[in-house]
Amino acid sequence: MPPQPVVLDTNIVLDLFVFNDAAAQALKQALQAGELDWLATQPMRDELERVLAYPQIAPRLAFYQLSAGDVLAAFDCHARLLEVAAKAGITCKDADDQKFIDLAVAGKALLLSKDRHVLSMARRLGKLGVKAQRTMPADQMPGPGQAYSAHEGAGT
Repeated sequence: MPPQPVVLDTNIVLDLFVFNDAAAQALKQALQAGELDWLATQPMRDELERVLAYPQIAPRLAFYQLSAGDVLAAFDCHARLLEVAAKAGITCKDADDQKFIDLAVAGKALLLSKDRHVLSMARRLGKLGVKAQRTMPADQMPGPGQAYSAHEGAGT
């Protein structure tokens, strides 16, 4: 039974591996248990690396006794890097977010994002087989051995 494919935007990754956000704990556990297949691309990793160097992030890394390298190592451990996806049939108002949409559509993946531009596209993404949402509550996590089928992630 394959794990559920998921695409995580950069803010969700920060919640997982920098801020240790309580709302991201179920997601973190599912990643660690192999219940989710985190799809990513090199440009997504590059964006994360760039964001980790922002002056407002450095104090948070220091507070949690983390380095940018620690966060990137967690990304490398859990994400499956794929080739950049072809442009999806819909376009995000924020060009920086398009890569997440393209990959989610190509992979028929759940798209977790806090970005208003991405979330405003939820209905259109749903028509393409992608469910876009801010978080993944524990009750939506696939359980151990639970099968994932493409229609479950279609946002029906």
